[in-house]
Amino acid sequence: MRSNTNNRLEESSSLFLISILPDDLLLECLSRVPSTSLSSLSLVCRKWFQILSSASYFDLRRIHGHLRRKIYAFSVTDYGVYAANHCIEESDDCQEDGGAASSGWSLSSPFSASGMLTQGSFSHSRVVSIGKVIYIVNRDVTLGYDTWMGVIMVKSPMLYPRKKFATANVNGRIYISGGAARNEVVEEYEPETDTWRVVSEAPRRRYGCIGAAVDGVFYVIGGLKIGGGGGGKNEVVARGGCSEAHLYASSMDLFDVQSRVWLRSRTVPGGGCVVAACAAGGYVYILASHAVELSFWRFDGRRKRSGGNGGGGGFGEWCRMQSPPLPAQVRLDSSVRFSCVGIGGENHTSGGDTTNKVVLVQVLGCIDDLLRRSGRSCRGMKEGLVLVYDGNAEEWSRGVDLPEVIRRASCVSVEC
Repeated sequence: MRSNTNNRLEESSSLFLISILPDDLLLECLSRVPSTSLSSLSLVCRKWFQILSSASYFDLRRIHGHLRRKIYAFSVTDYGVYAANHCIEESDDCQEDGGAASSGWSLSSPFSASGMLTQGSFSHSRVVSIGKVIYIVNRDVTLGYDTWMGVIMVKSPMLYPRKKFATANVNGRIYISGGAARNEVVEEYEPETDTWRVVSEAPRRRYGCIGAAVDGVFYVIGGLKIGGGGGGKNEVVARGGCSEAHLYASSMDLFDVQSRVWLRSRTVPGGGCVVAACAAGGYVYILASHAVELSFWRFDGRRKRSGGNGGGGGFGEWCRMQSPPLPAQVRLDSSVRFSCVGIGGENHTSGGDTTNKVVLVQVLGCIDDLLRRSGRSCRGMKEGLVLVYDGNAEEWSRGVDLPEVIRRASCVSVEC
């Protein structure tokens, strides 16, 4: 009995001593706590919760090397929303989460999004990360998932309802374009004030497009033409006999978020249909589907170059890279879909981030089944396939497949 009393007194004394520390010293101490304990720390008191939610705390953990890049995959089921995460980088920090996180995917308990997300509506959503928070932007609702606390927060919805639109994090703000049948407006979301606003009109009215960001430029890539098609002051007119459908599917529009100016649109060499895209290491990577093959391209988006990082080339140059190791007979269609996630390169202009990886996640369909229906045989290409491309070594490798419960997933890279 006396021993238990002494233990409680010691714990109370330790907590009291920590609570009287100056704010800067308390911030320094908490920044060294393992990530597995952050959720518990946020429950200690309101002050600690505010510290853990501050930008200065996030930056300090980065300085100490306690942040690591993870891939998050979200999937909506009848039981709720599942979130699985996997640490791509091999480091000591990734080992602190235990064997499940370091050797494969770590699956969280499902959280309820009743009345906000369904399997049908989630397929039209997009996910994007800012800091440790992942935003699930849906037609009628925006949700914020805190990767440290493991909680979901309801945010303000978009101004205009959309489906299958392009989205990206540019300088700490979310930009979206496309997916709306009646307008071409580009919206910007400010996390600190939880507000949306219209900042421009897109040159093309796209549906099913993909977003990426490099050096302050928001890329709106691929997709189909919807509605009347443009009509705004930035409308692009097809030239040279190129069909509008082909022009949309193989092109990308570039929006400079600072100057609010649309740069010259670019087209994937050789055409094709863009089926997946992302940004990493100062580049935009694009997977395109052609009549009989797949092609993998790299677009140089580095407008603020730092000498010696990335070799030759310059802004706007295309380079065809090694295609992903998929069966040569596969042509991506509605039966098989991929999600492309970029890792690293956010600080490539200062030379502080040399990571350059692309994670290609098969989120729908089974390649084995697709080939068997065509009378061909192939083994090992099942649903949930994950391939990793190292942009520095310029080679592909096999990743850890998605958990079986994660299907039709939306994937995003987050630093947490």
